[in-house]
Amino acid sequence: MVNLTRIYTRTGDDGSTALGDMSRTTKTDPRLIAYADANEANAALGVAIAAGALPEELVAVLTRIQNDLFDVGADLATPVVESPPSPHSRVAPPLRVEQGYIDRLEADCDRYLADLEKLRSFILPGGTPGAAYLHLACTVVRRAERATWAAIEVHGESVNPLTAKYLNRLSDLLFILARTANKERGDVLWVPGENR
Repeated sequence: MVNLTRIYTRTGDDGSTALGDMSRTTKTDPRLIAYADANEANAALGVAIAAGALPEELVAVLTRIQNDLFDVGADLATPVVESPPSPHSRVAPPLRVEQGYIDRLEADCDRYLADLEKLRSFILPGGTPGAAYLHLACTVVRRAERATWAAIEVHGESVNPLTAKYLNRLSDLLFILARTANKERGDVLWVPGENR
């Protein structure tokens, strides 16, 4: 359980911040950038939910994903160590993204894609407000994925690669859900060279 009694601590005023294992790092550390981008993706989903006039079924899926994104952030913020606490330890093991998270996203992708027409063109981000917000969230998730791969390049095995895989699959799902949100109006298709 999280218990926030105070939001500011002044401990980050020197450009550093604490990770989940209480070690400190710079605020420019690729690991921190990755979980900050995941946090931004979560906020983008919040905007889609709040302002997108989406069906309740999609809101439920997106709310579950918002919780997952907090898990992704917690995982990225806590370095993977060779010897995690034993099951008998009083220290709780760190929260880790597991394959089941990705399996749920893939099941959602398959379920929603089955109801859509096949794409024969690239589509423009837009259409309904909900679709536009989901397209925007998709691009933020793709940035978070790139940042996570950068953190993996720098920190190696101390970053869980399933976090990057999760973000990759999430961007796929958000693209599909944006199309779902546009289902009644139809996708806005790219017309190559239209303005030449």
